[in-house]
Amino acid sequence: MKRPTAHPLRLTSLALAIMATTLPAAAVADSTQPRLGTGQGDFGGVGIMQTPTARMAPLGGFAFSMSRTAPYRRYSLFFQPTEWLEAGFRYVEVENRRYLAARGDRNNLDKGVDVKLRLREEDRYWPQIAVGARDIGGTGLFAGEYLVASKRWHDFDFTLGIGWGYLGNQEDFTNPLSRIDDRFERRSGFTSGGDGGSVNLGSLFSGRSALFGGIEYQTPWRPLVLQLEVEGNDYQREPQRNHQEQDSRINLGARLQLSDNVELKAGWQRGNTAMLGISVSTNLAGVSQLKRDPLPAEIGEPPAANSSDWSGLSSELDTNAGIGVYRIYQADNSVVIEGEPTRYPSLAESEYRAGRLLHNHLGDDIDTLRFRWHERGMPLRESVHDRHALAAAAVSSAETVGYRHGLYAHAGHEPVQGELLHDTTPRGFSYSIEPQLEQNFGGPDGYLYRLSASFDSEYRLGRNDWLSATLTYTVDDNLDKYHYIGPSDLPRVRTHIGDYLAETDIGITNLQYTHTAKLGNDWYAMGYGGLLETMFAGAGGELLYRPFNSDVALGLDVNWVKQREFDQRFGMRDYSTWTGHLTGYWQTDFEDMLAKVSVGRYLAGDLGVTFDVSREFESGIRLGGWATFTDAGSDFGEGSFDKGVYLSLPLDAFFVRSTRQRAQIAWRPLTRDGGAQLARRQSLFDLTGERSMGRYWEEHAELMR
Repeated sequence: MKRPTAHPLRLTSLALAIMATTLPAAAVADSTQPRLGTGQGDFGGVGIMQTPTARMAPLGGFAFSMSRTAPYRRYSLFFQPTEWLEAGFRYVEVENRRYLAARGDRNNLDKGVDVKLRLREEDRYWPQIAVGARDIGGTGLFAGEYLVASKRWHDFDFTLGIGWGYLGNQEDFTNPLSRIDDRFERRSGFTSGGDGGSVNLGSLFSGRSALFGGIEYQTPWRPLVLQLEVEGNDYQREPQRNHQEQDSRINLGARLQLSDNVELKAGWQRGNTAMLGISVSTNLAGVSQLKRDPLPAEIGEPPAANSSDWSGLSSELDTNAGIGVYRIYQADNSVVIEGEPTRYPSLAESEYRAGRLLHNHLGDDIDTLRFRWHERGMPLRESVHDRHALAAAAVSSAETVGYRHGLYAHAGHEPVQGELLHDTTPRGFSYSIEPQLEQNFGGPDGYLYRLSASFDSEYRLGRNDWLSATLTYTVDDNLDKYHYIGPSDLPRVRTHIGDYLAETDIGITNLQYTHTAKLGNDWYAMGYGGLLETMFAGAGGELLYRPFNSDVALGLDVNWVKQREFDQRFGMRDYSTWTGHLTGYWQTDFEDMLAKVSVGRYLAGDLGVTFDVSREFESGIRLGGWATFTDAGSDFGEGSFDKGVYLSLPLDAFFVRSTRQRAQIAWRPLTRDGGAQLARRQSLFDLTGERSMGRYWEEHAELMR
């Protein structure tokens, strides 16, 4: 997928709107739903308040939470990419400490990343057990590790754990791991300057240790859960010498579920301090929407001979089946439809709808329907259906098994031999106008935003050629507050982002020509040139080797680019460079993870590698994260490597009309010059996604239910 590279947090307001559709208005929660072990703790992630538990959110869980316990305000975003892994990130605003790099009176803002692994599931006799780490890398102000167990008994959920670091500051006993190795006796400090972002592995599970635990009680009124916990932290040892009075290690709290997605939290902590919070959650794996698409065509008696209105049939295939037809052939007793998908994310649905239409237009001598799928003129695969079996399955559920067993698909390399019945070339203009919200939160300049309107357009010159253009107008912003640029000895390829966004109210963010081609059975190519993104213009090309339905693929992109002027028109700055990457793709059998490794030269001239791991749920939502390491060393800038997480959202999961469009949400903690990649508009791996069969067979089974 295309990943935004210019902003620490980039959210389109369209993406925010569609996420909001999954969050119903606040109402009294369903009294039949269990609430124990599902709440977000003060630090984010499933927990009680200050302490974690061994519990996990359901697969695909996604939660945003805010809490305040003076002098700390915490903002967190957590994910459940697998049933056994929880991960997320958090900002902690320290109200009584200043941000040293900022101008003016700014509170300090610390960033952290957390991970929790489930070691075993709960059963009748054994508790659920998990191990985790908070605030990995960076300054590590609140860094701590833990081993924790949770066991449910009727309406109670009990938790007991041992914590290290911030979670073990009470030092109830000598670190038990010190008996294994002396290095666990003392905890080495994390860095707090320009090397923020490094991971100090030597400090894990070392230093002070203490017990923590708690109880959650499910009240008879199901929306309400009461909490009691014992902390392992000693507030006289707070980071930044920010020591707090602590009258008690016991915290009391409550969670009130307002709806399936919204929860309020309150508590009394340290024996003297109030806590208030709210969390908003959804499940990425189960997001779906009822559709108001055109009904599939009714099955009728086939005509004695083929219809002569091939142009009309082509139009019906587009409007009802979502196929942009290139050509229609007849080869003996087969009809071949060549085209590209235009509406339905599932090719199975497009084929089933098209099969019903074709049955009503084709003579009875046609036995086989063949669908040759393309994307931007590139042939991807062919699906073969028994025409009469499809028609029988459409009218009788008893015929569905036989129909599905007769289906097959292949690469479709061979040229079609037969009579050409219809031929058309995709041409024409399309456009969309969308609001866009760009945000930067967590830097020294505080919260920065830019609200803009984006006019995105495309003109298809043919099957393999098109022009694209995007014009962006700034409606409102506060970028006059943008001052801080992190230290770096690399060329300023990304950290001038504030100048690009503040220089003009209207700019050209993209204007390029693109051409695609299939070079061989498994080889695809793409070339492009123009104003490629907000900051760079140039030309480049990509080559992709992707065997049909293979778990692996290999791509290479090479680009010559020149830096654009801040006004985002046609002027250029002096800086130019070559950039490109060799990328390996592997669709693993492990939790359906897609792993990508890119090796190459980045925009600032540094050499390195980017690791990207993501998972797509059945809803079509893809959750992923990446990390980039280069040879820039101390010249990299603030932080020793680049990292971030992203969501790719299929709009089909949120809208009542089917669509293949997607929206992107990405987060990265800082804008850096090191490890910066060109924000290419398209990639061949994404364009050739239908080269993989994916859930094709399961989708056919779902259609027949």
